[in-house]
Amino acid sequence: MIPVCKPTLNGNELEYAIDCIKSNWISSKGSYVKKFEEGFSKFCDTKYGVSCSNGTAAIHLALASLGIKEGDEVITPTFNIISGANSIILCGAKPVLVDSELDTWNIDVNQIERKITNRTKAIMVVHTYGHPVDMDPVINLAKKYNLKVIEDSAEAPGALYKNKKVGSMGDVSCFSFYSNKIITTGEGGMIITNDAKIAEKARSMRDLCFGQPRFIHHEFGFNYRLTNIQCAIGLAQLEKAGELINCRISNAKYYSSKLKNVEGVTLPPEKPWAKNVYWMYSLLVEDAFGISKDEVMTKLKELGVETRSFFMPMHMQPLFKDNDDRRYPDCSGEFPISEELYRKGFYLPSTSDLTKEEIDEVVDKFLSLKQ
Repeated sequence: MIPVCKPTLNGNELEYAIDCIKSNWISSKGSYVKKFEEGFSKFCDTKYGVSCSNGTAAIHLALASLGIKEGDEVITPTFNIISGANSIILCGAKPVLVDSELDTWNIDVNQIERKITNRTKAIMVVHTYGHPVDMDPVINLAKKYNLKVIEDSAEAPGALYKNKKVGSMGDVSCFSFYSNKIITTGEGGMIITNDAKIAEKARSMRDLCFGQPRFIHHEFGFNYRLTNIQCAIGLAQLEKAGELINCRISNAKYYSSKLKNVEGVTLPPEKPWAKNVYWMYSLLVEDAFGISKDEVMTKLKELGVETRSFFMPMHMQPLFKDNDDRRYPDCSGEFPISEELYRKGFYLPSTSDLTKEEIDEVVDKFLSLKQ
């Protein structure tokens, strides 16, 4: 089976992890935590990094650090993994859903303004599958209505929007280091920001808001710390970040060179103002291909190729559709692009160290299914 993704651990990961064990610094204290936070924030062209236990925790921590609370609304794309909506709800706020645009698969920036109310406190964008959101209109709206901007950059470290690093444009940005991410710590996350107060707040909240003396608490916090061992792995990954990203891009280009003339297949986007890092090599299976996305995925599995479907949009989730909790998003609107993406979209094996021979095998098996 060719897996849809696996970690690429060919640097100093083992050496640094052993160093943690030999030094006994295996929990959330230790030199690698600071090194990873400082290194990753510098990589993203920002001043501060606050590591945490996973990408969902990063989103929750970012929202909480901005003071998002009960009664607030946060505008976010319906086409996303559920982590974003859940984190908004955990803060007591309500996700307000926006459809995607077909030419980037990201939030349709032209639909955001109509969703703004007097309860709106933030816009949370998602750089989907490695392609940046068109950020200028988002930043302009945020300034116009005095809103915060959160970048969910979990899938796009190193991506560029008009030569600016993804994660450096909003008030705060969130990353995931899950095992299928371009940079991984197995499980892990990070928020980055240029605002010292947000960083200080996040650093306190991830550690239960301990006061002085210890075990005195004046604010509500979480246990979202990342361990020194995980940060050691992350630092080793960061040392090879450029190589890992370039491998994803090179593999995507090779995939596209073999699929660009196939009727019924829509390739992943890359706008002229964007650098897509192709977290996952993603395709749309159009009707002209002859069989559906679901049939393609089932048959590829039988042929030894693992794949993944695109995200089910939030407005289609049974959790939200079948529940009248006032914090849950309004699912009654029309979101045709997101539904089309879900119906047609899936991704092929995308590991950074995927070989050309493996890509050839995947493509040959995929094309053998065309009707």
